[in-house]
Amino acid sequence: MNLDIDPETQIVVTCGSTEAMMCSVMTVTNPGDRVVIFSPFYENYGADTILCGAEPTYVELRAPEFTFDEAELETACAKSGTKALILCNPSNPTGHVFTRSELEFIAKMAEKYDLWVITDEVYEHIVYAPYEHIYFASLSGMAQRTLSCSSLSKTYSMTGWRLGYVIAPADVIDRARKVHDFLTVGVAAPLMEAAVAGLELPQSYYDELTALYTHKRDLFCGGLRDLGFDFVEPQGACYVMANVSSLGYADDYDCAVDLCRKVGVGTVPGSCFFEAPEHRFVRFHFAKSDEVLKAALDRLDGWREKMAQ
Repeated sequence: MNLDIDPETQIVVTCGSTEAMMCSVMTVTNPGDRVVIFSPFYENYGADTILCGAEPTYVELRAPEFTFDEAELETACAKSGTKALILCNPSNPTGHVFTRSELEFIAKMAEKYDLWVITDEVYEHIVYAPYEHIYFASLSGMAQRTLSCSSLSKTYSMTGWRLGYVIAPADVIDRARKVHDFLTVGVAAPLMEAAVAGLELPQSYYDELTALYTHKRDLFCGGLRDLGFDFVEPQGACYVMANVSSLGYADDYDCAVDLCRKVGVGTVPGSCFFEAPEHRFVRFHFAKSDEVLKAALDRLDGWREKMAQ
């Protein structure tokens, strides 16, 4: 982030980024406040907001590129009672990496309407060239408005360890620690000690991580392309949103079930990530071994014919 961060006052360690997000929303919102959320979104964001007694305001990320309309975003931010905005970058489920221009417009809205920005940046090190992940807190004037949430799960392949954190200004963290204490008390201390080995890895580890995920993306997306799937190649993270509307299903859930039963490949129905009714997509996940990805592509061969049976 290119920031001087005081570990004693500006970080709280949480039970994964799931608690980090909940803790952050509880820290900066009161019942009746509004929170701006881009749609499609990771399912927890809307639930976190509602559980805090706040009200989500959704702003559409428009397919196929999954970018936002500036006027629509400003309208959402300008609504009375809006207190915060949640930003997932790189995005789950779309794989979109927000550009500097997009981030600077969000920063402009945060400044203009006095908003907190809660970021979910767990895929910060899984970004594909030529795209670049820019920490929102690194933008001019944003460090004092940002609660940066992340996790060791994806970067260090330790999803079951439940190690996450919030980085924010000291006065915010002072309150976030109180919320954290009453939510979960604390993270398992032995796992925090062990995670230090990951945090001390050299730059070469991150370069190899990028190369590994780039290979997985190219392998899987190349296969999907050869098989005739309609999708936009992800810029970051490890997901592919495929448009399967040509199959004629009224409900993407039914499509996902048939992909399991008739083809033998599991996907997530895209509608669970959208606020508005949207049934065109299923989400693939490619953080798997080459053998598993190749097996999936083999099963997907002839997928249209198999689905029609």
